[in-house]
Amino acid sequence: MAKQKLVEREGRDKALLALGQQIRTVRQARGISQEDFAAHAGIARSYYGGIERGENNVAALNLMRIALALGVEVGDLFPRSETLREFLLSPPKS
Repeated sequence: MAKQKLVEREGRDKALLALGQQIRTVRQARGISQEDFAAHAGIARSYYGGIERGENNVAALNLMRIALALGVEVGDLFPRSETLREFLLSPPKS
């Protein structure tokens, strides 16, 4: 997938933003609304919305539920390694 520009939001971890945006991209590619998808996955809509916005540090079990509901492998929910490397291995900016 093409590298997406992250919309930076104050106080949000860039890696969680990237994860949420990747999950949103997969969901939208399947033409499913956020509300319908959350119900199908068995996740509260407000919590699921927070995942897509990078507000929630989603648990592994919920990632598995999301992947199953979308019909993809769990790894397909994660951003590309280059993106993660940039966010997780770069020293914090002062």
